[in-house]
Amino acid sequence: MESFIKQHPIHTEITVAWGEMDALQHVNNVIYFKYFESARIDFFTQIGLFNELQITNIGPVLADNNARYKRPITYPDTLLVGVTISDVQTDRFMMNYTVFSQTQQAVTTLGRSLVVMFDFNTGKKSNLSDKVLNALKNYEQQA
Repeated sequence: MESFIKQHPIHTEITVAWGEMDALQHVNNVIYFKYFESARIDFFTQIGLFNELQITNIGPVLADNNARYKRPITYPDTLLVGVTISDVQTDRFMMNYTVFSQTQQAVTTLGRSLVVMFDFNTGKKSNLSDKVLNALKNYEQQA
């Protein structure tokens, strides 16, 4: 787990809830996207992206979202969802998620979201601000 935390300095701890399991007795596949969302919101908060959104009305929207399931998760468990950034461009970037099960002591799920900056005033795509771009570059890993 220490290695995971070192590789993912920004991570979110999530407690698996009983109600997240499905009839097959493992966490339902759609729940992972909620886990990714929680980690994404934590990341955006930590880098100040929401502060910029309030000032500029320019913020992130998802253009693509996917998951790769490696091992099933069951209740009870506590997960760490690590976030890294790759493919930073002027108006978009890729968020990579790695889900680590503390019970299994293993990575269970990988995910990615393509995030595009959007100007909610004009209804059009927008560029990343220098502040957000610099913050993203601090967490960028080459794919």
